[in-house]
Amino acid sequence: MARVVIIGGSGHVGTYLVPLLVEAGHSVVNVTRGQRAPYRPDAAWAQVETVEIDRTAAEADGSFAGRIAALGGDIVIDMICFTLDSARHLAEALRGTVQHFIHCGTIWVYGHNATVPATEDQPLNAFGEYGTQKAAIETWLLGEARRTGFPTTVFRPGHIVGPGWVPLNPAGHFNVGVYSQIARGEPLALPNFGLETVHHVHASDLARLVMAIMASRSTAVGEAFNGVSPQALNLRGYAEAMYRWFGHEPKLSYLPFEQWKADVAEQDAAATWEHIARSPNHSMHKARRLLGFAPRYGSLEAVQEAVRWLIADGRVEAGNVR
Repeated sequence: MARVVIIGGSGHVGTYLVPLLVEAGHSVVNVTRGQRAPYRPDAAWAQVETVEIDRTAAEADGSFAGRIAALGGDIVIDMICFTLDSARHLAEALRGTVQHFIHCGTIWVYGHNATVPATEDQPLNAFGEYGTQKAAIETWLLGEARRTGFPTTVFRPGHIVGPGWVPLNPAGHFNVGVYSQIARGEPLALPNFGLETVHHVHASDLARLVMAIMASRSTAVGEAFNGVSPQALNLRGYAEAMYRWFGHEPKLSYLPFEQWKADVAEQDAAATWEHIARSPNHSMHKARRLLGFAPRYGSLEAVQEAVRWLIADGRVEAGNVR
């Protein structure tokens, strides 16, 4: 078994991944700022070594990469790398010692897709700071895997879903009130014709994908893998399904985006634009073929599990949930 260092292991994916690593017999070190507990309890956390490091501060003073290297991880999983400089410094510190470096990317490296579902060999068309930085990181890391043998694998999550946080909703943003609006059977306006797509993934499926990557190291090194549910949803189909889940017939209307955004909060409109401008729709065939991995949750199943938690937490009205 390996010594696994996971940077940002208390977040969405780490909540599920860390217990899987412990149960598999690995020695686990969770590097965290210490500001967040895992989203769900698990006895396995008692066996995890916790190291508190503020990455931003440690990178500013130049100590972060060395401190991670000093932890002696055979496998390092980086969940929270957002700039190319950050990735380079860490990789250089780990070069020659780490056996497998796993980087959490994003489906936003694709930007818009010419054909769907998008496969990992399609060109990256990233736009916006987050997507372009992530594209630069994985391009450099995978290039290093080819050129120098640095043992990198990248996985690209979709819109991560799970109990404990608000999922991307049918209007393409994160305002939890949309679910209560649907639960009451009230009308909901969608941008354009509601045909742009979103692509969720349950956090537990991403954790299982990372385990599959680790189990197939020789195959996975130098590769990128999508991490999404089996199928994307368009906004209209997503909304219709949620109305019916709450026991109502859909009451939808449609407006051109520029008109639609006038009736929603500015931050919600901005979030919707970021999602529909990309309209992600991705294939999981490569992970099935090379890793023998398939997600367990469909998009709707993942969302509905998260919304049940929001109902139990009092943040969404119950309606007539089926």
